[in-house]
Amino acid sequence: MRSAFAIIAFFSLCGLRAQEYTPSYGRELPRGEIRSYPSQQQAAEADGSDNTYFTRLDDWTRTGSTFSTPFTVPFAWANRQVLVHLDSASADYEVRVNGQTVAYNSDGNLPADFNITRAAREGRNTLEIVIQSPSAVAPLESWKDSPAPAIGAAWVMSQPTLHIRDVLAKTWRSDDDTPEEVAALDSAARASRSVTAEIGLVVKSCALNPRTSRIYYELFTPGGRRAAVGHQDLTLDMRREDTLRFIARIPYDSLWSAKNPQRYTLRVKTQREGRYEEYQEYKLGLRSVETAGGRMAVNGIPVTLHARRISPQASAAEIAALRAQGYNAVALLPGTVSPSLYELCDTTGLYVIAQAPVDTRSSGESRRRGGNPSNDPAWREAYIERAQDSYHTAKRHPSVVAFSLASRSANGICLYDSYLTMKREGDVRPFIYPDAAGEWNTDRLEMSFEPGKTE
Repeated sequence: MRSAFAIIAFFSLCGLRAQEYTPSYGRELPRGEIRSYPSQQQAAEADGSDNTYFTRLDDWTRTGSTFSTPFTVPFAWANRQVLVHLDSASADYEVRVNGQTVAYNSDGNLPADFNITRAAREGRNTLEIVIQSPSAVAPLESWKDSPAPAIGAAWVMSQPTLHIRDVLAKTWRSDDDTPEEVAALDSAARASRSVTAEIGLVVKSCALNPRTSRIYYELFTPGGRRAAVGHQDLTLDMRREDTLRFIARIPYDSLWSAKNPQRYTLRVKTQREGRYEEYQEYKLGLRSVETAGGRMAVNGIPVTLHARRISPQASAAEIAALRAQGYNAVALLPGTVSPSLYELCDTTGLYVIAQAPVDTRSSGESRRRGGNPSNDPAWREAYIERAQDSYHTAKRHPSVVAFSLASRSANGICLYDSYLTMKREGDVRPFIYPDAAGEWNTDRLEMSFEPGKTE
């Protein structure tokens, strides 16, 4: 039925004028933040300072809408991959290395990684970020008012040819434990029960021939006790990707929740031919989220979301004030998310509805030719790309319990297909579009925008 609606919407647009839109290219698949370290100690400290495999880029020169900086590829990076990370930009942008265009990112609102190994050389190099003016994607970003060219934090990083690309985590309860049964248990009874956690290490090879590495992992409880340990050997063919998974039994009383925002520690290292190539460390909030009839349950316990719409650049003081006022959730407005916001909500126990950077209110509500881009097939890939960027950037954070596809953007085929695409991810968290006006392309999620008892 949903496909039928999409087809009807498509043919209702006969003769619709195509917009100029160029899909992103040369960009790594979106992911949560990854940093590689040369030792376990440096991975554990993760203080943000430079190390053998990581260099921040702070010395930028701006000429018009172009930002340029030198960077160095040391000898220690030989036979490894060189990646550039950019947190954000004021508009869509090109990435140039030593004068050569290597990538284009149509979504400057969210972090992006670019593999520049082929264009970079040992020694001194030049990186340019060229902000597009006028922006080709301005119709999707109505919250912006002719912003001055700007970029966020950036760094260059080295990873092995076969490396950890992303980390996944999901948790589920026994089918015998219904939300009603879990809610009725006292704290002692919950402490005696456990759930299953599955951790996935997404491993990618950039080699042109098969390559084998050994992946070691250790998972520690919030109290520092080892919950799982092991290793697996993984062989990948030319430029392939696979996911290494392991299972751990997790006590109920160690799960992340707004009341107890505690997290596990995952330590990972890769070894090839007897030599350790990289170390990584992550904080993982393990918890389950499910919805039934629009009502949400976290770790099997029903939760009423009392939300406040906030800027994605909200400060720690603003977050603390919301908690004090009785809000237990925030719904982000479209825009560039502060690098610290998700981490802040993870540590303070505030539920988050992540927002894809799509807001087309300046184009009006009309679905006819020349009207809102949401019903123009020429923008379909842009909408899907932004929904995926927002999802993959935020998915690892335990505070994120739902994803919003757009804000104040009428409706139409682009949002229909965004919803269907994201549902294929298999994530049980809701994908919502609050302005769907009764149409099918939103999951039901009960929430109020008034303060309540903090849960």
